[in-house]
Amino acid sequence: MGQGFDTKSVHVTMKRKESVPTKVTPIHQTSAFTFENLEDIENFYKGEREYLYTRVGNPNTDELGHAVAKLEAAPAGIASSSGLSAIMVGMLSIAKAGDHIIASEDLYGGTYELLANELTAFGIEVSFVSFENDLEQNIRENTVLLYTESITNPLLRVENIEKVVEIAKKHNLKTMIDNTFATPYLLQPYAMGVDLVVHSATKYLGGHSDITAGVLAGDEDLIAKAKTKMVNLGSNLSPFEAWLTVRGLKTLSVRMERHVKNAAKLADALAEHPAVDKVYYPEFVSEKGNGAIVTIDITNNADIATFFESLDWIKIVATLAGVETTVSYPIGTSHRNLPESSQQALGITKGLIRISVGIEDAADIISTMKHALDQSKK
Repeated sequence: MGQGFDTKSVHVTMKRKESVPTKVTPIHQTSAFTFENLEDIENFYKGEREYLYTRVGNPNTDELGHAVAKLEAAPAGIASSSGLSAIMVGMLSIAKAGDHIIASEDLYGGTYELLANELTAFGIEVSFVSFENDLEQNIRENTVLLYTESITNPLLRVENIEKVVEIAKKHNLKTMIDNTFATPYLLQPYAMGVDLVVHSATKYLGGHSDITAGVLAGDEDLIAKAKTKMVNLGSNLSPFEAWLTVRGLKTLSVRMERHVKNAAKLADALAEHPAVDKVYYPEFVSEKGNGAIVTIDITNNADIATFFESLDWIKIVATLAGVETTVSYPIGTSHRNLPESSQQALGITKGLIRISVGIEDAADIISTMKHALDQSKK
């Protein structure tokens, strides 16, 4: 029997066959699993028993991977130590030395650095291009992967996933999309034909700013390859953080519903403020809403330092997606190491502010943001 998304997100705990039938999966906080004898060790390598060593696999990390795959309508998933490690093993499941990856130019800064500085050191070629204008013409004979974000960070461009998939299939390429900002609540790229979907589970999937984790979901063969890379590179997730993330998943739907409604109200309110040059907020992501991030530019009409000093209870952080409303400064944190020419071309200015809209009363968020803008207006 099929289930709706809200039901799936609540019932993510796996039914297990341990002698104590707990409602919630216990935390298997162990580095290793015991064997009865030498034959039992061989049983692991034959696939006749599940666990050997937590770097290789653990019930809690497996549960998280399976749960997110289910929400993404994908057949398989794995959990890793961070969003970036999930991106890395996903890319390495497809690309090797001598291959070429095309990535969107308007990515999260950490992903840019991974591609530009680390994967290129492995002998993988990378091109950063406009997926709106220059994608197909940059495909080469050695291109193997198209990589982008469903909603880009921090300027919130909504990717045309159908177009990316169409181009990829035309040229026999793999596709990989970071779905962190949208979450499977708003978009399910795998169901739209994408091969791999990645999340920084640190953000909305965990939801409470108390874990660092990544999840990769997609085709079974690619996930199997990515798991081997994850094991060999030692980028596994700890059981406790996996357990916390699964707990967070159970409220993903209700949290996202409030996040999205609050963000839409804030975007409308800030568009009218005289200190705001521009509001970035998607016009359409899905029938459920347009995301929980609002980005504003106050370069010309407000003092950025005064704004950040006038936020009262709203915290300044370098991340996003907790239940509390927070703000970040992309040019000073997430996109700090992006080349200045790229910052300017993309519109990542000294007055750009990314607002992660929380689940508080919308009126309180709006009044506090307006107060900070009033105080900082030139």
